[in-house]
This record gives sequence, C-alpha cells and structure tokens, in this order.
Amino acid sequence: MKSPLLSLPGAVPAEGVDEGVAAHYGDLFREQRALADGAGFVDLSHRGVVTVTGEDRLSWLHLLLTQHVSDLPPGRATEALILSAHGHIEHALYLVDDGETVWAHVEPGTQEALLAYLESMKFFYRVEAVDRTDDIAVVHLPAGSIAEVPEGVVVRETPYGRDLFLPRADLESYAESAGPPAGILAHEALRVESHRPRIGFETDHRTIPHELGWIGTAVHLQKGCYRGQETVARVQNLGKPPRRLVFLHLDGSEVHLPTHGTEIHLADDGPDGRKVGFITTSVRHHELGPVALALLKRNVPVDARLVAGDTAAAQEVVVEP
Repeated sequence: MKSPLLSLPGAVPAEGVDEGVAAHYGDLFREQRALADGAGFVDLSHRGVVTVTGEDRLSWLHLLLTQHVSDLPPGRATEALILSAHGHIEHALYLVDDGETVWAHVEPGTQEALLAYLESMKFFYRVEAVDRTDDIAVVHLPAGSIAEVPEGVVVRETPYGRDLFLPRADLESYAESAGPPAGILAHEALRVESHRPRIGFETDHRTIPHELGWIGTAVHLQKGCYRGQETVARVQNLGKPPRRLVFLHLDGSEVHLPTHGTEIHLADDGPDGRKVGFITTSVRHHELGPVALALLKRNVPVDARLVAGDTAAAQEVVVEP
C-alpha cells in the first residue's frame, strides 16, 4: 500500500518489506535528531492493522498470545507473540485495548496470515477479528512529542513514543500539523539503538523469544497455556537459548554497511573461520555512527573480536550468554 506522504518534498521511497513509505526525506541524520528530540512523526502506514472486538476478546487472546492480557486495562500498551508448536516466533503484535476493541499493528503483509490463524481458533468465543489496514494507518510520534492527537484516535503509548491508529483518509491532513516527517530509516536507527528486535529482521524460522530478550516484555512467564509454551518453559527452567542478540559497533571507515544476513566470524580465525552469527539490522546512527544488531552463538566470548563480512565489529551484550 503506497502512502500519500511519498509526495512530500524530498521523499525517497523505502525498499523491501518497508516499501510503500519513505526511507527518508532528504536528510537522514537531521530526521534522527528530530525524533531523538521528540519532534516530528514517522509514517508507518504500511504496517498491518488488526482489530478484535467482542466481549470475549481479552480472555480469548489470552489463550493464544505469550502475554498476559486477560485483565489488560484500557489504554495500557503491551506487545505479544504468537509462537509455533515448537516455540518459534511467528507473529509479533503491538497492541492496546480501548475498552471495546483491541487494536494491534503488525509487520507489513503479515496480517492475512495472522487473521487466518485467529479465525481458525475462534471456536465458540464471542469475538470478531478484522483486517483494518485499508482504512487505518499507523503514525508514530516520538517520546517527548507534544503533537496533538485528533479526538477519537486510539493511541498506544510506550516509553519510545506513541503509536496512533489514524483513519487513513486523515493521514495527509494530520501530516501537515504533526511537525517535520522522518523516514523509516531514522525510526530504524533509534530502534537499533534501543536494542528492540523486529520480526523478519532479528528473527528467522527457528528463533525463540529468549534469544532476543523478549522474555518479560512480550512473554509472560506466569500465565496459562499457549502454543509453544513448553519450549519457553524448558529453556527458562532447564537451559540457555542457542543464540543471543548483541549490539555491534562497526568499523566507521567502511563505506558500506554489512547487510542483513552477512556472516560474522571471529577475527582471530581469519576470513575462512567458522560462522558464529549474522547481521540482522545495520544502520548509521546520528551519534553512534555505524551500528547493528546481530545474532551470535551463545558461547561466543563477550570480548571476542568479530568481523562481519569485511567489517570489524565490537559487541555489547543485549542478551546474557
């Protein structure tokens, strides 16, 4: 779905999964600094939007999600996962309940698969799950923003800012009053800085929540049964995850950033050494320079010298070994 805000001055379209919104509006670092200062907004209208209504909505979702939501108060933001039977991450939902409806935004293009799963699990519950992507656009206001929120718009407020579920027809008019636009690359840079994983970037077909530090924030350990819970409990109580998320400082003299999937090796082993991990997201940060998130094998020493492709890298621990 192509955003009308791509017609704004300087807009450069994003590619890949974020196609449909702007990568930037001509000045990546200025846009990052504005967001860090609490100014402007980010067009996330390419993300999927799903709503769940009905009097059983919270108790029903509680059975399906990794998060405790049966008593979720209206207005409280949370995030939750849907796992496979083997405990691998399939969906991440960023949700809020307004007292009558659960609103969630998800990765672009994943809402159809999510809805298919939800429909298959309805049984006798009084719920209705609907794809609202065609008529609702997600807009992000950074932490500290004083931009006004239109009356009646559902807001999901987090430590990182506010996600607005805005009528898509109002997107252009709201952009005129919300301050300078920032592209998805600026949003991603701040996401990487705060070590927040993203489905399809920090995950692959075998990722489990422990590897990404999602225990506690998206996975509640004191709730009832859900699909994949056995894996979560086993790793939590009996072992360690096979991989761990790390934050990397990359060699700033390199012109090109290592792309998603770039193999990581131990520098001491040379270019033909064994693979110990891979880059998940790399960005250029307005203060930190080139940085990245990556998945490493759990037993890689925290002080090991690393090489991502041809780029030297030093790690900061996100998930403890």
